[in-house]
Amino acid sequence: MNTSLTIAQSSRSSNQVLSLNLRMANRHGLIAGATGTGKTVTLQVLAEQFSRAGVPVFMADVKGDLSGLAMPGGGNQTVDARIRALELNGFAYHDNPVIFWDVFGEQGHPVRATVSDMGPLLLARMLHLNPVQTGILTIVFKIADDHGLLLLDLKDLRAILTYVSENTRILSSEYGHIARASVGAIQRSLLQLTQEGGDHLFGEPMLDITDLMQTNGDGHGTINILAAETLYRTPRVYATLLLWLLSELFEQLPETGDSERPRLVFFFDEAHLLFKNAPKVLLDKIEQVVRLIRSKGVGIYFISQNPLDIPDAVLGQLGNRVQHALRAFTPKDQKAVRAAAQTFRTHPGIDVETAITQLGIGEALVSFLDDKGSPHPVEIARVHPPHSLIGMLPAPARQSIIRNSPIYGLYETPIDRESAYEILQARTEQSSRTNPARQANLPTQSQASSSRQSDRTSPNLIETFARQTARTIGNEIGRRIIRGVLGSILGNGRR
Repeated sequence: MNTSLTIAQSSRSSNQVLSLNLRMANRHGLIAGATGTGKTVTLQVLAEQFSRAGVPVFMADVKGDLSGLAMPGGGNQTVDARIRALELNGFAYHDNPVIFWDVFGEQGHPVRATVSDMGPLLLARMLHLNPVQTGILTIVFKIADDHGLLLLDLKDLRAILTYVSENTRILSSEYGHIARASVGAIQRSLLQLTQEGGDHLFGEPMLDITDLMQTNGDGHGTINILAAETLYRTPRVYATLLLWLLSELFEQLPETGDSERPRLVFFFDEAHLLFKNAPKVLLDKIEQVVRLIRSKGVGIYFISQNPLDIPDAVLGQLGNRVQHALRAFTPKDQKAVRAAAQTFRTHPGIDVETAITQLGIGEALVSFLDDKGSPHPVEIARVHPPHSLIGMLPAPARQSIIRNSPIYGLYETPIDRESAYEILQARTEQSSRTNPARQANLPTQSQASSSRQSDRTSPNLIETFARQTARTIGNEIGRRIIRGVLGSILGNGRR
């Protein structure tokens, strides 16, 4: 097995290749540079190299030009010229094993999360809620927990919000003050999320993260590509979805200790969206996840135009760096150049601050970690060309890959089992028949338990949910709905 990934070649010495140590790949990394300087090609090269080393990859395709990873390259004069210039003898084009994903189910397998698993605080970020509204949403989740109401999709959340709005005085006596105006604000934000396609994101079957960690028959890691051209138009939804995926990996994967290669490499494109306007408590927890997730064998690589987009506490954990050109037209630009230069281990023959502004397309300042985890001195390098197609895969070829995927059919058909919406609706109808003037009551603990027992034994759900992680755990007072790690460590009391 390869122990290093050859990524680039020194611009100053044709005999010096720059390789990423596979054992240090889970120490995370950064790919930065202005638009049009070659970040996408660098990302493509890294993904190919990880795949060939047997490491699965996840990446979001915000421009639509990463799908070419599924097809062999060739016929590109610029690439051919780079091959000759770098004297890459024996260079051969090849495709890569790719699985396409798409929240909307059009350009890949559907990606879904349950409302419960997303948790109130991540959902609040997605809905642009203020602190008071976030607190109310947390109470709503608590009510659902206490009464065994599964929150799987948005109609479940809408149903319980409606119930809470209609019974604020009764519920406030037990859960604290619930302002009907705040509930209404949440409902309006939820309506906007629905209009933006949120109904596609939430529901079942939920994504099983083990499906992101496959290898093919040749031992090559699968490259998972999330179609994000449409999703990117709602930046908070895009960033929160990727953050949820990271939290799922953090929560579900066991500790690995030191390993010869990562279990998965996660590329977070347009990383500034993750940190923009995020509250400090969320930034602190993101830093914590980045720091600890490497012990689970996951490497995170942030892609951004400017290193200043990444908070210092996170930036300091990104040991493998590829810095493409930055522009220095304004004082703010010049500050960014100086900041980027200071993040590298200096080289006596290179003026890093000057070099950053003079790099050509496909050139970069490169520094990877050595065997001991220390960064190599920075080097000016030319990135190797990818072996696959640069650009967009033709639509018919993409659809063929989707239909022939090993997971085709697992996520294509949504499932709508009994959950909060159905339970509350049934209670309302029953109450209306017995006493039309009486409001519907929430189910008792025993009724909720009976409902979940019915879910577990429903024959038409057994096969589909055999691969799903259990979402409820037992305790002495009943069962509570589980959430992702970010929701729990942000304070919603998962256990």
